[in-house]
Amino acid sequence: MVEYTQKDHYGIEDLREIVRLLRSPGGCPWDKEQDHQSIRNDFLEEAYEAVEAIDLLDMELMREELGDVLLQVVFHCVLAEEEKAFDFEAVCDEICKKLIIRHPHVFGDVKVEGTEDVLKNWDAIKKDTKGQETYADTLESVAKSLPALARAQKVGKRAARAGMDFDSTDAAFDCVRAERSELQAAIAAGDQGMMEEELGDLLFSCVNTARHLGIDAEQALTKATNKFIARFADTEQLVTADGKHMPDLTISELDVYWENAKEHQRHTTTE
Repeated sequence: MVEYTQKDHYGIEDLREIVRLLRSPGGCPWDKEQDHQSIRNDFLEEAYEAVEAIDLLDMELMREELGDVLLQVVFHCVLAEEEKAFDFEAVCDEICKKLIIRHPHVFGDVKVEGTEDVLKNWDAIKKDTKGQETYADTLESVAKSLPALARAQKVGKRAARAGMDFDSTDAAFDCVRAERSELQAAIAAGDQGMMEEELGDLLFSCVNTARHLGIDAEQALTKATNKFIARFADTEQLVTADGKHMPDLTISELDVYWENAKEHQRHTTTE
């Protein structure tokens, strides 16, 4: 058992010390076994849970989940501290310097007219400080760990800055139609590799269309998935109410229930 004085209120230094104690010889066996890679997915999970709390506008849950994210940051800093790579102060120092450098209209003498100018300056400064010499470099720098739709949308946005973009939403949607035809051809040919490639192209085209419509593709798919789950649940309830079991029905029979659930949801929404 490690010694630690209990308090009524804790701060960031307490969190750092607690993590260090958990990693110490008398600490927790699990915590002592972890490294940067082993807790990578924990970081992702905690970040997504924090985002869900934000979406719910649940302040109590948000406070808890942001604490979990902060724990992940501190844990990685303690690991890096043990490796003599960097520490929490170095992380704070770097982000503070980055914010000051990227806000010359606040901390310098640069004049801006509005948000558009701010974003242009931000992108130019970011490209310069990261040593990105080409537009391709800016595309390559988009994190590969992002969800595929989010990464595709960000890559498309950066490509547009170089002029590589559709002239209009209609042109973007025409590409969706063209990629759909190419996918159908691949399916007809029975070429699995080509099917995967063409499906990817179709999805990428859909993301570009979403970008032109001012829609976040990741959020749109999330809403569609939530809608599907809700409609599936209504369908199952209708089937069960008739004394039936979903797997026993044909797809045609299920489609009837599905349409009834769809109509029920429309009616509920308009009430």
